[in-house]
Formats: sequence, C-alpha cells, structure tokens
Amino acid sequence: MKRHLFVRSLLAAVCAAGFLQALPAAAQTYPSHPVKIIVPFAVGGPADVFARALAQRLPDLLGGQAFVVENKPGAGAVIGTDQVAKSPPDGYTLLLMSNTHTVNETLVASKPYDLLRDFVPVAPINYSDLVLVAHPSVPMNNVRELVKAAKAQPGKLTYASSGTGTPYHMAGELFKSMTGTRILHIPYKGSSGARTDVLGGQVNLMFDAVTTMTEQIKAGKVKAIATTGKKRSSVLPEVPTVDESGVPGYEATIWLGLMAPKGTPADVVNRLNAAVSKIVGQPELQQAWARQGAVPLVMDPKAFDKYVQDDIQKWAKVIHAANIKAD
Repeated sequence: MKRHLFVRSLLAAVCAAGFLQALPAAAQTYPSHPVKIIVPFAVGGPADVFARALAQRLPDLLGGQAFVVENKPGAGAVIGTDQVAKSPPDGYTLLLMSNTHTVNETLVASKPYDLLRDFVPVAPINYSDLVLVAHPSVPMNNVRELVKAAKAQPGKLTYASSGTGTPYHMAGELFKSMTGTRILHIPYKGSSGARTDVLGGQVNLMFDAVTTMTEQIKAGKVKAIATTGKKRSSVLPEVPTVDESGVPGYEATIWLGLMAPKGTPADVVNRLNAAVSKIVGQPELQQAWARQGAVPLVMDPKAFDKYVQDDIQKWAKVIHAANIKAD
C-alpha cells in the first residue's frame, strides 16, 4: 500500500514538473503565424521606414515567421490606431506609434480609443531630433536673437508646420511656451508644403526633421538656428541645441515605439521587447541610423509605459497653456 502511494505521488510530481516546464515552452511558440505591424501614417515617412527595418529583422529572432507592415493612415493616425485597438490581444496585430499619439490623447477628445486604457506598451524604437531653421532673409542667427525679436514684435514672425498636433507644431508651441514669445503658427496639410514655403521665404521659420532639412541647410537654402534634442545632433554637430542656447530643459523630438492591444499576454510582450531591444542594439543598425539622425531607444515594457505617460502629460500642459484645438 505504501509502495502504491509512493508511486502515485511520484507520478503526480513528474506530471506537475512537466506542466511547469511546458509553460515557458508554450510561450516560445509565439509567433506561430505572420504578425501585422499597423503603421497609421503614410508610406515613406519615418514611421513607415523604421517599421519596415524592424519587420525585416524580427523573423530572425522570433522563429522565422513574417512580420508584415500595413499602412493605415488617416484622421491624424486615429484610423489605423483604432483598428489595432479592436484587434484580438494575441500579439499578432501591433501598432507602430509615435508621439503624435501622446499629443492626440489631449488634442483629440473624440477618438474611439484611449491609449493607456486600450493598449500596452511593448518597446520603444528610436528618436530623431528636429532642427529650427529660418529663411536666409530672416536677420536673426541664434535663439537669443530670435526670442528678442519675437518679444519686440509679437506675432510678426511666422513658423510653418505639417499640421495641428504634429511634432513640428508641438515643438514650436513648446518653444513659445518656454520663451514667453508669440510667433504665428501657419499649419499645412503636410510637411512638404510647409517646407516649400519656408524655402521660398513665404514663412520665416520651421521646426523640421534633421534628416529632411540637413541638405537644405548645407546648400544654404535655409539657416539652422538650433536643434531640439538634449544633446547636439550627430548629423548637425556644429549646430547648438535650443537648451544650450538659453532655453534650459527644452526638448522636442520625434520618437517611435511599438504597442499592442490591452490584454496581450505578458510573455508575448516581453518576448517582443527583447527582440526589438536586440535589434536596435545592433552596431551596424545604429551606425546606419546615426547617419540619418536617429538614436536607438531601449527600455523594458514598464519603463516604456512610464515614458509614454510622461510624454502625454508633457504635451497636455503645452496644449492647455496654448489653448490648441484640433482642426
């Protein structure tokens, strides 16, 4: 009888051990079929380009399954984002998000989702600085001169952006808020139109991506006033930051990350985070991105969640202070 009980206990223990070992093994089966990365922005933009860079490399780290990029632009990123929010929380539909999303949390009250309620942060990807440029006819050559002129004649200077709530617009509003200046915002329906009018001298200033405006600066078609990161840009190292030019604490970048529908299993989120972190840590990728002015970001899901929350709060203050309304 004792021997029988011993055998039964031994079998139970073996079964329990096998079950526990099977749990992490089951987690390793993700993904078992192709994964979609929804980019709620147009083809060819930074979000699209970096999403495809990830999609090319993720299969090598996650069992060979394809990661497929689908562009779903529209309504200031709301259309594609809502599609992901309504997708099954299984890790097979991911969102390529940017700080447009953190701005929209305050700016777009009527959107059908809430970022922190309906999504779980997976991993950041990278950030890129902006550069404040002026048409050559503008007599100011640095931030201090610009602030002095703007205060002397409030509303006379103008700056272009790719539209209300975009990173280019918010960089300008943050600058105005921190310097106590009034510079007239001229919104466009895309960055190309805004850029064209700054190059043509119809608008005085613009905060634009370093990757886009660097060649125009080097050609003398615009002059660089300052870059917007915490430290000088690797693409424009000779140009000072806004922070070091007399506006301490100023920072406004374009950053990208991955999110998944709320309820996605934690082991799937962690596996994706580890894979993305490994990819953005690859030296050859970092060198290629540095030539474009992009800096890799690496955080675990918890740290990235705080990063998203902090960014929402940062832009909420700017939006409320400037009384910005969605178009």
